[in-house]
Amino acid sequence: MKIDRNSYGTLAVVFFIAAVLIWTGFRFIHIRWISWVIAAICWLFCVWQMYFFRIPDRTSAGGGKDISSAADGKVVIVDEAMENEYIGAMCKRVCVYMDFFDVHANFWPADGKVVYYKYHPGKHLLAFKPKASEENEHASACIETPDGQKVLFRQHAGTFARRIVNYAVPGMEVKAGDQCGIIKFGSRMDLYLPLDSEILVRPGDKVRSRESIIARLR
Repeated sequence: MKIDRNSYGTLAVVFFIAAVLIWTGFRFIHIRWISWVIAAICWLFCVWQMYFFRIPDRTSAGGGKDISSAADGKVVIVDEAMENEYIGAMCKRVCVYMDFFDVHANFWPADGKVVYYKYHPGKHLLAFKPKASEENEHASACIETPDGQKVLFRQHAGTFARRIVNYAVPGMEVKAGDQCGIIKFGSRMDLYLPLDSEILVRPGDKVRSRESIIARLR
């Protein structure tokens, strides 16, 4: 299983704390079944954290026209919205909410070239709330596809997410399905697409990064 390289430190802390708790349980708790319960809970938590920060081995379905999901999760918003930060026009917007059990590595949704990237500090509202799009800590990156269309995606921190990682550098060539970063713990991914894009998902749909096609560019 491949683990996100930006999560090694987090996992080291988790495993260290688990080891201390297990040692403390067997050293100071004389009721053995309680010690074993503590050990089992710590072990399960460590396994979950490794699952949480893994890089899924999947076949990428996106490309220049087919836009793949940048994140695992549940589609919570499909609408039209003004994208004021870089595109400066009305766009189709698809928002995917990631809960504690979704893979939180993120992936480029389309082939193209990075033309914009910016990190914004901010609040930590619940990621599925509407105001989270504007007020939460977030990072925005825009890709220009081979035929000149712009696809912007925005990683939002949530109440518990305190770190956003994005590998975007303006001018770099990217390929759909390659890892572009990670958001740690519950968070949201917003995707802004040209207004004439064909949206292939609706609110309530579960999507998988790299392999779920969420839209098709005209």
